[in-house]
Amino acid sequence: MKLTKERIVDAGMAVFAEVGYQNLSMRQVADRLDAHAGSLYYHVRGKDELLALMADRICRHAHDAGTAALAALPPDADWRDSVEAQARALRLSVKQHPGGAQLFAESPGMLSTGALSLMERLLRTFLDAGLPADHCAIAADVLLSHVTGFVLQEQNQPAVPPTVTAEQYARLREQFPLLTGPLMERLGQDEKFTRSVRLLCAGFASLHGRREGTGEEPGGADR
Repeated sequence: MKLTKERIVDAGMAVFAEVGYQNLSMRQVADRLDAHAGSLYYHVRGKDELLALMADRICRHAHDAGTAALAALPPDADWRDSVEAQARALRLSVKQHPGGAQLFAESPGMLSTGALSLMERLLRTFLDAGLPADHCAIAADVLLSHVTGFVLQEQNQPAVPPTVTAEQYARLREQFPLLTGPLMERLGQDEKFTRSVRLLCAGFASLHGRREGTGEEPGGADR
C-alpha cells in the first residue's frame, strides 16, 4: 500500500497508544507500516512534526464534534449551553485516543490549526455572550485547561481501584472527615464533568457588566 502522510499519522497514533509520548520513535512507526524509516521522511520531517500532525488530528476531530453538538442545540439555548456542548464534545473526542489529553495539551505550542480553531470558537462564544473582551481569553484558556486536566485524570486512573480495608477506611474517615463524609457526593465521571463546566460558567457569568480591565460594575465599585 502506498505510503502517505495520513497512513503515517494512523501508525503514529497506534504506536503512541502502546508506548506513550516519550518512547514514540520514527523507527517504530516505520515498523508498524512495514517500511524503511528513511521513507517516512519524504512525508514527515521527523518526530516533532509527526506529533504535531497527531495532535492536530485530535483537535480537528474535536472541532467537528463540537460543530455537530452546537448544531443539535435547541433554538432557545444560551451561551452556557454552547460552552457546555463544546466542552463535552472536546472531552469525548480526546478520550477516544489513548494519551489524547497529553497530545491536546501540547497542541497550542505546535501551532495546531485544529487547536487554534477550538480556541477561536470559544473566544467568539464568550464575546457574543457579552463577557468583557479582556477576560475572554482567560475564560477560554481556563475551560480548555480544565477539559485537558479532567481527561488526563480519566486516562491515568488505574483499571482496578486500590483495595481499602475496614481499618484503613476508619483511619481515613478520622483524618479526612470532609473528604470521606456526605459532603463529597459519589458522582459518575459524566455528571462530575457536567457540573464542573456549569460551575465554571457560573463564574464566567459573574463577569457580565464589569468594566474591562477594572473588575468593577458600571457606575460604581465592585460589589
